[in-house]
Amino acid sequence: MKLKFVAIVVLVSILMACNKSEVLEEANKNEWYSGGIQTVFDQGASAFSAEFPIIDAHKSKMHEIGDVAFEATFVSGDALINGGLGPIYNNVSCVSCHVGDGRGKAPENGEELSSLLVRISVPGNGPHGEPLGVPGYGGQFQTRAIFGKQKEGNIQFDYSFQNGSFNDGEVYELRKPIISFSNTYSIIPADVMVSPRVASPIFGLGLLEAIPDESILKYVDENDVNNDGISGKANKVWEVKKNDFSIGRFGWKAGQPSVIQQTAGAFVEDMGITNPIYKVESAYSQEQFNGENDVIELSDSLLHAATFYVQTLAVPARRSADDATVLAGKRIFNEIKCSSCHIAIHRTSVNVAFPEISNQIIFPYTDLLLHDLGEELADNRPEYLANGREWRTSPLWGIGLTEVVNGHSNFLHDGRARNLTEAILWHGGEGALSKNKFKNLSSSERKALLQFLKSL
Repeated sequence: MKLKFVAIVVLVSILMACNKSEVLEEANKNEWYSGGIQTVFDQGASAFSAEFPIIDAHKSKMHEIGDVAFEATFVSGDALINGGLGPIYNNVSCVSCHVGDGRGKAPENGEELSSLLVRISVPGNGPHGEPLGVPGYGGQFQTRAIFGKQKEGNIQFDYSFQNGSFNDGEVYELRKPIISFSNTYSIIPADVMVSPRVASPIFGLGLLEAIPDESILKYVDENDVNNDGISGKANKVWEVKKNDFSIGRFGWKAGQPSVIQQTAGAFVEDMGITNPIYKVESAYSQEQFNGENDVIELSDSLLHAATFYVQTLAVPARRSADDATVLAGKRIFNEIKCSSCHIAIHRTSVNVAFPEISNQIIFPYTDLLLHDLGEELADNRPEYLANGREWRTSPLWGIGLTEVVNGHSNFLHDGRARNLTEAILWHGGEGALSKNKFKNLSSSERKALLQFLKSL
């Protein structure tokens, strides 16, 4: 079980002496409190795994139950505890992909996939506009299977490399993944569309979910009316429980509308565990599917508990936010227009049923919208309204602690970027102007910008 952290002694003293509205006002005075009152001052390996520091006892118990489900290793068969794995799957637990509740990494040459999966589809759309699964495979390639069943195949990651230089002559190298399939369950169609996806950090998702729709939509500018080169749009995706469309917020292409649907989708696709939202095995279209009606392998209560665990993971505080170099980097971040998509500040909606996330000023550095990032980053795989070149703006909060928590500094949807510099240099399309301005910076200015990002 993960250790619980409180924010800092000062914040705790404020909580004891003041009411919640006063605590909120104190916490929102500056950017040190990235997650409002749900900010933790932890810079170590558990920085992404802290429970909300301000939460009532009942909700804290629910968080603990969800933590157990999130860390549980699932097994095949009808085991009374943690049964239902497979028949095909990618991993055996949530935490196996979201190590430390943080970011997955791309495999090195010949390394087995662990915290990265591959989405696949063929041209066309499902009944609600979703990607059309590959016949016999579905929408995700599963590289493991339980005893007596056949996995869908193997995936090999290789890389091509390209060199470039900044305008001051400093050189850099970028890598791009090359994916190949082998030992496949059946023939893969020639027109298959392939999209590798590393596991995303999961802290702060409850706060992102609490941002009102109108706060997201106000940044939409599909036709670039203001002529700034940025034309973000909202994804509209199918929400199963509502039986209607909602704004997409989660996933690399904003393909999921809520934390519970994102969680349920991971259970069924990543681990082959059916649940109240996704009731059909991912092996449904295969010959090895037993043809029987699926039983619900994850109870509604455990699904909600695992979801609540994710919703109540706190956000790590800023570090060195008042450092002169960091402040210079923040100014550069704004000057080269990174802030046009990575919107620093949002306020969550009022929620009397869940006061812990209600009416808070947070600093996630995202607009949660889709943006065209150019051909070099394109996966050419549409997802609802997102085309093959569009990606959701990733939140930047906590990004500077990635190496501390996860032991690597891989970024972007497929982990190709080995550091923040490479991540910036891969930006094209709507991000090309900022990238080119970044390349024009002096060495000291680039270092200042990177110091700012590492402070988030």
